[in-house]
Amino acid sequence: MALSLVSVAPARPATFDRSQQRRKAMLGKVHVQKKQLGLDEDDYRQILMQETGHASARDCTERQLEKVLGRFAALGAKPLAKPAAKGVAQNPMARKARALWISLYHLGAVRSRDEKALEAFAKRQIGCERLIWAKQSDGYKLIEALKKMAEKDGWSQTDAKGNNLSVLRLNEGLCKAILAKLIAHGEARPDWTIDIAAWRLCGIELGAEGPMNAESYQRLAQALGAKLRDAGGAA
Repeated sequence: MALSLVSVAPARPATFDRSQQRRKAMLGKVHVQKKQLGLDEDDYRQILMQETGHASARDCTERQLEKVLGRFAALGAKPLAKPAAKGVAQNPMARKARALWISLYHLGAVRSRDEKALEAFAKRQIGCERLIWAKQSDGYKLIEALKKMAEKDGWSQTDAKGNNLSVLRLNEGLCKAILAKLIAHGEARPDWTIDIAAWRLCGIELGAEGPMNAESYQRLAQALGAKLRDAGGAA
């Protein structure tokens, strides 16, 4: 008996929504620059209403968010950090070391997030003037030194069993470690969760743009870190 063959159309690959990604990036800029300008909630909402007719940035289109960012620029908001310049090491070891260093800056464990500050630290650890010249085999020593600094300042790098944490959990833990310092400096209440602190201190509503991911926590760490530096809690 002949078999009947049924053709099944192959599943379509997931598409990358560039517009959505741009909008998320713009929302992040709005929240960061709002913090830069020191706007309270009333002033912030007033600007949103004047420029877009909305009381929440998450209700705005890309074009409306551009208007808000333009208004912030007119008020003196500084542009966000640009991509690394040419000549900056971009190998896996250097990128990981740089990410840890910037996170330590948000945590208040180091005074400068500048590449030169990182390279000065790396020179003491592995004896190389520039990360771009460093041997990849020396990377372990540098990364471990940075992790020890993180642990010393309350940012756990492993779980209770000593296993490495995911990038998402590391960034979530970074935010919690910064919040602990803000509580110690009297800038936050001991009973505040990350969600409450994000809104009360930074005007950031966690999960407003969807489930929290590593990038979301990184943006929150930047905002909380700025608050910590304002409170005099940095190295």
